[in-house]
Amino acid sequence: MTRPPATPRIYFSLRSPFSWISLRLIEATRPEVLATSTLLPYWDPAPETLEALRARRGDYHYTQMSRAKHLYILQDTKRLTRRLGLTMVWPVDRSPRWEIPHLAWLAASPENRPAVYRTLMEARWGRGEDICDEDHVAGLFAAAGLDARLAQAHKDPDTSAQGVEVLLRAYTDDVFGIPYFKAGSQRFWGMERVGWFLACYDNWCETGKFSQPDEPVAVPAIDTLTESFDADTPGGCG
Repeated sequence: MTRPPATPRIYFSLRSPFSWISLRLIEATRPEVLATSTLLPYWDPAPETLEALRARRGDYHYTQMSRAKHLYILQDTKRLTRRLGLTMVWPVDRSPRWEIPHLAWLAASPENRPAVYRTLMEARWGRGEDICDEDHVAGLFAAAGLDARLAQAHKDPDTSAQGVEVLLRAYTDDVFGIPYFKAGSQRFWGMERVGWFLACYDNWCETGKFSQPDEPVAVPAIDTLTESFDADTPGGCG
């Protein structure tokens, strides 16, 4: 049996500002990379999700940050977004349940996932809104012409089981922070490694192999970003 060709995997989080910025950079400069990669959500699991994950002999590598690191990230993201011309409102998370937005994305059809992502990100980082409030998320989806019932996907046993499978895959891929890029045996963590991931992607397009890149691709400090996450162009390596 012929194995299906491997594709790059991009782990993103609706919680992380660095994930948001990194995917916006890729979207604006290399949209074909998003069109030909496998996108996978990553989030802080609720206790019952973590229990189910450990029952599958998985776990969650990420550890919560200290207050000092949180304050640094707040300052750092302000610098980054100012340089990129992005407007950001830092949200305040009060007892968030991250299954709500991430399982909503997972439950959406492939063609609707970009709109779900865009709707949630614009609310969270553009307006500082709570995307872990089920009623609010349902209203956001309804206003965007999406199925408001996606806000209740975290209550669906099948979707929850699918979420456990995604987190198990992240555990197997050694994901410990976001954004995280996996290309064959090559792994890249953080916004600073976007250029290295893109170089590895280009090697894959040229040779069919995920070889270690010699130099990163230059990612320009753009000040005008595309309007939507789903502005992907057809193709990729072809």
